[in-house]
Amino acid sequence: MNTQGKAFKYGDNVDTDVIIPARYLNTSDAKELSKHCMEDIDTSFVDKICAGDVMVAGWNFGCGSSREHAPLVIKTCGTGCVIAKSFARIFYRNAINIGLAILECEQAAEEIGAGDEVFVNFDTGIIENKTTGKTYQAQPFPPFVQNIIQKGGLLASIAAEKKG
Repeated sequence: MNTQGKAFKYGDNVDTDVIIPARYLNTSDAKELSKHCMEDIDTSFVDKICAGDVMVAGWNFGCGSSREHAPLVIKTCGTGCVIAKSFARIFYRNAINIGLAILECEQAAEEIGAGDEVFVNFDTGIIENKTTGKTYQAQPFPPFVQNIIQKGGLLASIAAEKKG
């Protein structure tokens, strides 16, 4: 599994209320919610994001509430992967549960710039900045977690296993 797209760059401690402001949580419709993804720190994000694009952030990405809405809207608006120096633990698990690809790689998160073209190979954990030519190594998920992400999340992967 791979993704390639331009990078959207954010700093440290991007919390779930910035990813999807609580004022919009009066609906559970992921498409409707995704229209407001990142709007409090990047008003044009939803207008610029294309399928496969990559979010790049600093430390503690996704801190805050335990709601699954944050990784869900990131995925729903087309983001192919989030690369960060670190993730808040509950966001990390929620991302896997809903099938959002994430990778921790301090050097990549530090050096990839906004607008850079980024290629990610999830099987190997290789992150390539096509703009600068630099390559980074993240720890790839084990195959069973990759399967969950590829199937679209934990519930979807369980359903697929039951179908056999």
